[in-house]
Amino acid sequence: MIHNTKISIIVAMDEKRGIGKDNKIPWHIKEDLVRLRNLTKDHVVILGRKTYDSVVWYYNKSGRQMPGRLYKVITRDKDYQPAKEKTVVAHSFAEAVSFARRPLAKLEEEVFIIGGGQIYQQALPFTDKLYLTIVEGDYNCDTFFPRFSEFKKVIHEESKESEGHRYKFLELERE
Repeated sequence: MIHNTKISIIVAMDEKRGIGKDNKIPWHIKEDLVRLRNLTKDHVVILGRKTYDSVVWYYNKSGRQMPGRLYKVITRDKDYQPAKEKTVVAHSFAEAVSFARRPLAKLEEEVFIIGGGQIYQQALPFTDKLYLTIVEGDYNCDTFFPRFSEFKKVIHEESKESEGHRYKFLELERE
């Protein structure tokens, strides 16, 4: 870790590591969304453009404020203009991480990466901690989280059931 900044990934997936279908999350679990909001509140959040657009849509629909202190959106589009304040564009994963690790108003203790599939793939080698939600079943996804077998140290595990879904919250670190 550079500057003691922990890089963490937050992701919900099915039992086959599926994270999305047709650019959407194939389940709705309110408690998982609340967990995401609580974890990212007042932190730097790194995400891809498609994920950012869907987060903005969700928060516009709900009328709530987005919880992150600053969003770093990764896009190849040099002309992309983010829809919300507190958002900065990066054109590569390396640029986003470098920016997030610079002291802003304070030194970041933990930076969160929240998707999508390509961003997770690029981020995993640099990640210190995974905050997983494992949803029981196979949702026939077309986007998947990469293999994460090097994360074996279980920090927290909690089984849940809500809204017709059985799932567990799992926090893992590298051993």
